[in-house]
Amino acid sequence: MHLFHPSLPDPMYLDYFGFKETPFSIAPDPRYLYMSERHREALAHLVFGMRSEGGFVLLSGEVGTGKTTVCRCLLEQAPQEAEIAFVLNPKLTAVELLATLCDELRIPYPEGNASLKLFVDRINARLLENHARRRQTVLIIDEAQNLDPDVLEQIRLLTNLETNERKLLQVIMLGQPELREMLGRPELRQLAQRITARYHLEPLNASETAAYLKHRLAVAGVHRAIFTPSAVRRIFRLTGGIPRRINVLCDRSLLGAYVQGKEKVDARTVSRAAEEAFEKTRPRASLKWASAALLILTVAGVAFSFSSLRFFPAETSPPSLAAAPPQTIPFIPPDTPLSITWPEEIATGGSAELAFETLFEQWNLPFEPGADPCTQAQQSGYACLSRRDGLDVVRRFDLPAVLTLKGDAEQTFFVTLVGLREETAIFRLGSETLSIPLKELQTRWSGEYTLLWRSPPFTGVLAPGAQGSNVAWLAERLATIQGQERPQGEKDVLSGELLTRLRQFQFSRGIAPDGVAGPLTLVLLDAAHPGAPLLSAPAEEG
Repeated sequence: MHLFHPSLPDPMYLDYFGFKETPFSIAPDPRYLYMSERHREALAHLVFGMRSEGGFVLLSGEVGTGKTTVCRCLLEQAPQEAEIAFVLNPKLTAVELLATLCDELRIPYPEGNASLKLFVDRINARLLENHARRRQTVLIIDEAQNLDPDVLEQIRLLTNLETNERKLLQVIMLGQPELREMLGRPELRQLAQRITARYHLEPLNASETAAYLKHRLAVAGVHRAIFTPSAVRRIFRLTGGIPRRINVLCDRSLLGAYVQGKEKVDARTVSRAAEEAFEKTRPRASLKWASAALLILTVAGVAFSFSSLRFFPAETSPPSLAAAPPQTIPFIPPDTPLSITWPEEIATGGSAELAFETLFEQWNLPFEPGADPCTQAQQSGYACLSRRDGLDVVRRFDLPAVLTLKGDAEQTFFVTLVGLREETAIFRLGSETLSIPLKELQTRWSGEYTLLWRSPPFTGVLAPGAQGSNVAWLAERLATIQGQERPQGEKDVLSGELLTRLRQFQFSRGIAPDGVAGPLTLVLLDAAHPGAPLLSAPAEEG
């Protein structure tokens, strides 16, 4: 098995502008936290809540306003002896949440335990132990709007343990505005009454946005104005003052200015960068140099998970496909809260084979049951690509794929993803076409998938300076995708204008514009070439 692990390089503009590090990463680094008046107020509420007699503390705000970063600043002020547990994925059952809390606090429990009472008893014992040792116990829940009401009630019951002075468990909940609405429900009024501090974090205003940019540039080592005043105003208008959106747009704008050789980022550069940064679907129209040069790397959570890239040659099947499927497929079509029964005419061990047969149909390829699908793909001039990523990466590839899903009892089975829309995913199961909400998919999908792509007539990579027929193939492919005629007399050498066009393509697909046509670039070239079945043009729902 051949493994390909390209690394994600630092942005190319660092040296150009004189940065010591990336100024607009979306990672929640407290050093980069710009303490606007509202951020200071949010932190003050969290500090007050943590130091109060106990109970619940609530910090809400829109996605990207800085809730997690403010919370990290809070942790820097927490007593060293405090014992803090994090729940980063709150889409859990009550038992799973208690198990996570035990894991975070290093509380032992029998393997496979599903008893709420046992978990509660051991957690309560730890709370009493910490209190006797004058240690504070804090539970921090991120994305708390995803908690089910029964799980919230179980958390409330945990806070029942108290002394005459204080409760023994402090709970800090971070969530989107829906969390406030959820806590307003009558059945959760007992919990809402225990909230000792709450704050809703609003986006930055125009003047704060300008100060935010100046602050982050300075932390990264640059103290001069890189964004023109009109660019700053444009950034505020396009992002609404939400820090995460500001970071994404500014990162792309800096790369756009670098590519154009500009000393400063102007409003025109910002607008063109925003066209790529904030669009919902990737464009497939032809790209001219002026606009393509401004389409730059997607950062952090949106970026490709390069380290997880795995290419399986024909003699090696993806190892995950050996798992046995369940009797039922436990995903739910919209407005239909019922499991779908596995077709009786299909062997229960055939979900992987059925899924690959459907995948081959999407490409109009013959499929032989019982034979290795990747070997068959190679015989037809195709190859398998298997990865473990997020949905954003699958959407960017825009090609149908076999997905590994999990059932209610943790069984593994396989379906064929044939379409992606804004709110739903379209699957094929035999002759059926099914639609499920993306939120439901996220709870069932392991992140593993396999797709097919059309291999080029060569192996290896094409680096700058390469020449010959392989470069001619690359030039023709780029010309077709970009809606251009290949310049007459252009030599079959990966340099000059051809190298520029390749970098344009890489910019537009959100990968490192290094001018090297490696495996990732080649897959994306195939997805962009006419004739590929696209997830953005899904099959009709059944």
